[in-house]
Amino acid sequence: MAHYTRRDFTKLALMAVPAAGLLSYLKAYGASEEVPLKPNSTINGVQLGINVPYSFGNNFMSGDETLSHVLELGLGFVELRAQPVEQFLGCPVYGKKKMKEEDTLKMREWRKGVSIDKALAFRKKWNDAGVTISVFKVDNIYQMSDEELNYFFALAKTLGANAISCEMSIVGKEGSAHINAKDLQRIGSFADKHEMTVGYHGHTAVTESMWEAGFDLAKFNGANLDIGHFIAGNNYSPVEFMKKHHDKITHIHVKDRRLHDGPNTEYGKGDTPITEVLRLIRDNKWPIMAAIEFEYKVPEGSTRMAEIARCVAYCRKALA
Repeated sequence: MAHYTRRDFTKLALMAVPAAGLLSYLKAYGASEEVPLKPNSTINGVQLGINVPYSFGNNFMSGDETLSHVLELGLGFVELRAQPVEQFLGCPVYGKKKMKEEDTLKMREWRKGVSIDKALAFRKKWNDAGVTISVFKVDNIYQMSDEELNYFFALAKTLGANAISCEMSIVGKEGSAHINAKDLQRIGSFADKHEMTVGYHGHTAVTESMWEAGFDLAKFNGANLDIGHFIAGNNYSPVEFMKKHHDKITHIHVKDRRLHDGPNTEYGKGDTPITEVLRLIRDNKWPIMAAIEFEYKVPEGSTRMAEIARCVAYCRKALA
């Protein structure tokens, strides 16, 4: 696995923003070259993207601010959470991490009457800027009514997403955990009805057999494979799982972690085979988006955006 010094990363960061974001770098150095405003983050066939606005540290960030950050990083693909979209659509409850029962009921009623067609304008703005909403992330999906689930699948299609993502529903603690089959069967039934894959996101407690049990419950049940969580929880590489189930993987989350439930680290300092995984997708031409999910602690003297740029550069170099 390649390791880089901070000086290497600084140089590579310039490679991370070859389109819109590079404009700010060029201006800083007094360059006059015209730069294309649309990003290009398909590297040797692999779509490199990012989980937003989560990676920016605020799930309730507006769509405009989120898009601005994505363009600054030169990325053309995202896994987008529902919050910025519903804010754009005019949701009555916004910015609350913990909603009360009356808030949930208010949202449920609002979703019954909102016009999903309004999301076409949201999609157009992102697409015109050169960014594809590849995956639509829905939080608290298991608490949604049937009507709300139909709404979210329709909203995902309107945004142009090819999959929905959500957390894996599990019962029990790590070591004795198993999937909540009732939850995954219910969500899977809506996935089959709408013919849109659901990628269940696995944390460290999720094992290969748990994903496989979920696959058996519905045709369109899939996996959002977090390669950092996988290595930290299972203590072995996710490569063989990917070879076996690549057709079930909606996208991967790219992060670096250490074995035995170790911490998140800067890319190249943990045990996650990031380069091997990215090249596996590249060499097999699998249609799996690689979405950066930023979670490690920002080093002193740096910023979140500078660190994400380094993550992008690391992935670009791995795929070159």
